[in-house]
Amino acid sequence: MSRVAKKPIALPKGVELNIQAESVSVKGPKGTLSVARPASVEINIEDGVATLSPATPADMAITGTIRAILANMVKGVSEGFERKLELVGVGYRASMQGKDLNLSLGFSHPVVFSAPEGITIATPTQTEVVVQGADKQRVGEVAAKIRSFRPPEPYKGKGVKYADETIIRKEAKKA
Repeated sequence: MSRVAKKPIALPKGVELNIQAESVSVKGPKGTLSVARPASVEINIEDGVATLSPATPADMAITGTIRAILANMVKGVSEGFERKLELVGVGYRASMQGKDLNLSLGFSHPVVFSAPEGITIATPTQTEVVVQGADKQRVGEVAAKIRSFRPPEPYKGKGVKYADETIIRKEAKKA
């Protein structure tokens, strides 16, 4: 049995949860997000708290999944999500040119990445990139795309890595 599905979702002030026949939308100060609603999940809102319940006991797993997605949407429209990336390597730099992220990653050309709609990219220093947005899935997807331009390599640790990521280093060959 899913214990996640039984946990209620607290709705902070300024956040509205709208339930339609086929979708659920969450509106808050940071934007609006929506997700498809399975018919086997019932959603009730009372006193600023949303509770989910399955139509049958077999639908408990999808109820837990929808509850987790809705909780992330509520947090996203009220607080937002962010992912920090670090550039490790001599000459590796990041800078913003308007809405585009310009990366120097040791290639013969600069890598230019355009931020998708709803995502904000900032560079506090030349070796840091901060990806922010309301949708947790899109923030993670954009951060993974930026990391994929030059993933960290195991010998020197050079590349683009998440701020909380630890690189397992390999020992070089012995002569």
